[in-house]
Amino acid sequence: MQVSSALILCAGLGKRLNPLTLKTPKPLLFFKDKTILEKCISVIIKLGIKKIYLNTFYLSEQISNFVKNKNFPINIQIINDGKDILDTGGGILNMINNSSDSDYLIFNPDTLWNEMHIKEIKDMCNFYFLNKLSNILLTAEKELSFDKSFRGDFQLRNNLLKREKENNFIYIGCQILNRNLFKKYRIENFSITEIWDELLQKNKLNGFESFNKFYHLTNLETFKKLKDL
Repeated sequence: MQVSSALILCAGLGKRLNPLTLKTPKPLLFFKDKTILEKCISVIIKLGIKKIYLNTFYLSEQISNFVKNKNFPINIQIINDGKDILDTGGGILNMINNSSDSDYLIFNPDTLWNEMHIKEIKDMCNFYFLNKLSNILLTAEKELSFDKSFRGDFQLRNNLLKREKENNFIYIGCQILNRNLFKKYRIENFSITEIWDELLQKNKLNGFESFNKFYHLTNLETFKKLKDL
């Protein structure tokens, strides 16, 4: 693998999981015996990544203290969004501006990551570098989602993502992006979907298929159902 740094998006307010997230940030919610953030970090470590950048905003001190007290066997740098939340695009740009790397493996921690994903993510990384890409999103057919409310984000053919009338694939929360995609952007509140949309228009948004069941903390109802598994 040629990616040395991973980013974890941990700044969100987690409103759809209220009241659980009124006093606890979503990444620190427990699933079974571990927080969902710890599950994500564990997978990143097993991927052989050297450094993690993790952004915070809401209840940021709790996340900082959790990382410090856990003493994970990997270099983790916490980057705060600042006085205003930056959304996914701004949060990613703020993190990569603290690094000199070119390519970043980016995770949403509200996917329940596990060891079954490791080979797929490694294969995605190999595909990314072999084909000299600037972006790739890990996707799965929506039938694989535990939460059946997902309508589908894309259609996937020959590792290219498109939007059509019927979209059977969903983004499951892991992607690789090159820093050059952010050249024209400033550190402010914007969604990463703005960059995806530009790439879609140019027919240059790449996808990689996951065949694992997709478990995601969409909302309180889904979280309660997951806890009963």
